[in-house]
Amino acid sequence: MARATITTMTTLGRILALGVVWLAAAALPCRAVELKVSREALQRTLRQQLFSGPSGHYYLKGSEKTACWVYADDAALEFTQDKIVVRIKTHARIGQAIGGACVGFALAPTAEVEVEPYGEGQTIGFRNAQVIKVSDHKELNFLLSPFLSRQVPSSMKVDAEDLLRKALEGSTATSGYKVTLEKLKIHSIQIEGDDLVVDADGDISVK
Repeated sequence: MARATITTMTTLGRILALGVVWLAAAALPCRAVELKVSREALQRTLRQQLFSGPSGHYYLKGSEKTACWVYADDAALEFTQDKIVVRIKTHARIGQAIGGACVGFALAPTAEVEVEPYGEGQTIGFRNAQVIKVSDHKELNFLLSPFLSRQVPSSMKVDAEDLLRKALEGSTATSGYKVTLEKLKIHSIQIEGDDLVVDADGDISVK
């Protein structure tokens, strides 16, 4: 069985770009494929998914038009052994809206959630979210906890099959060979340094 190594570099589409190195040129079905997704690329994916609105913020409560609000506006990832720690910067004005102003107090904590990567079919997903740091304010934590444990992991998902197909679209122009991915099935995902290393089987043809 031939093996292909596919490494993410700086964007995916624009968010994850790939460098592709083929160790065998024959057209073979069910090749073993190794896909490396860097921490920086996954971090950009999360930021694009969460903060894609006009304001660049993700509102947990209220909006830019309300006096009181809670929003997140930044995310950073750290790989630690077999887990991923996501740190989210949040900003809050909590109180009562009176005369167009929020009468209360302001908070700006950094919250943290830990997740595990896993593969399901063609998808790189994240599960077993454990909130490890929130704020000292009960009302804010009521909003932060479900956001960290549900919205953050779901915004990090990557369709590996679609990712590889996009990476191979320009193969004819750059190599003279038409490389096509028919399907992909993920078997395992491990963290190695600053990369997610995905082992999968794929039906790949080279013409």
